[in-house]
Amino acid sequence: MATKIRLQRHGRKKRAFFHIVVADSRSPRDGKFIEKLGSYNPITNPATIVLNVDRAAHWLIAGAQPTDTAAALLSYKGASMKKHLQVGVIKGAISQEEADKRFAAWLEEKAARIDAKKSNLASTAEKVKAEGLAQEAKRRAAVEAKIAAKIAEAEAAANPVEETEEVAAEEAAADEVATEEVAAEEAADAPAAEEAAAEEADEAPAAEEAAADEAPAAE
Repeated sequence: MATKIRLQRHGRKKRAFFHIVVADSRSPRDGKFIEKLGSYNPITNPATIVLNVDRAAHWLIAGAQPTDTAAALLSYKGASMKKHLQVGVIKGAISQEEADKRFAAWLEEKAARIDAKKSNLASTAEKVKAEGLAQEAKRRAAVEAKIAAKIAEAEAAANPVEETEEVAAEEAAADEVATEEVAAEEAADAPAAEEAAAEEADEAPAAEEAAADEAPAAE
């Protein structure tokens, strides 16, 4: 019986997840299967993959043919690597202990790469979020500035009389101050004018006497 390792669809529209199964190649995609090997959820970031690596390697050695997507998942989780090492053990090229040691080292390296990817995704998400918040703050500030300008224009258009009265009051106050300054200057000049008038009054009799003295001489 020809067997295949493939994905069996579950979930709802636009929220699908998949079971990784071993099935007869002649059965429908979502029909009966021989064994479930794991699951695959592409909605999460990164995608969530659960796989029984030992059973997947067993079926690969037994001749099960994976689909393209299933092959990529098996390679990602190490089933293909384990199959390769087990074939070497079967052929006597390496011992089982050496195969297990190499597979453990591969798993550690793979886990380190996955952790680095998750860290990069988290930092990228934080950066994108910070940039989005900064842009939103700028947009809000611009909108608030426009609203404030419109409110100021509306208030100025609604209260022109009050502004005119304020200007008139300021002009009247300025005129009053100028009048007070002129009056003060005139009050300061009044004593000098009175002194000049008194001097002219004192000089008048002397002029009359001089004119009287000159009259007989002329006769």
